[in-house]
Amino acid sequence: MEIKLPPPKLDGKMSVEKAIYLRRSIRSYKKRELTWEEIGQLLWAGQGITDKKRGFRAAPSAGATYPLELYIIIKDGIYHYIPNEHKLIKIKDGNFKKDLYEACLHQDWVFEAPLNIIITANFERTTRYYGERGIRYVWIEAGHVAENIHLQAVALGLGSVPIGAFYDNKIKEILGVKEAPLYVIPVGEPK
Repeated sequence: MEIKLPPPKLDGKMSVEKAIYLRRSIRSYKKRELTWEEIGQLLWAGQGITDKKRGFRAAPSAGATYPLELYIIIKDGIYHYIPNEHKLIKIKDGNFKKDLYEACLHQDWVFEAPLNIIITANFERTTRYYGERGIRYVWIEAGHVAENIHLQAVALGLGSVPIGAFYDNKIKEILGVKEAPLYVIPVGEPK
């Protein structure tokens, strides 16, 4: 199943400065599911295409190697974000929120959030050009992507929290991928 996401909005109601000022880790969410428009905007902020001619994305990447992948877990399944087409491809049916909650050391906000964004990395995409130093570049890029997502969440009136405490192999198993999981970002409307 493919979901073509609505085009990202380039003019929001909140300035970058205001979003930076208001950004806090939010760990409690209302039950409301997020819209495809909200999900698409968050994913675009993290890895969306901002220059179609050259394929550049919203976050900088060493040598434009783009080692990161974005996945989401919502109540009906797991989806993989395809930046070049601004779409989601469903890779697994079912509710995996409890599995993710357990993989994330039973952090309640992971289970409560209507959306969890998982950032994974294929380090080889960058290390083949930059050798061992490429590992550092991938981690730096993950920080860029995560902060873009957090600031976009604030601008949309949503809350998010960065999660780094999880069992890597369990996340890989849940997603069914070989890439290294770097971040889990629960997102929802703050209570």
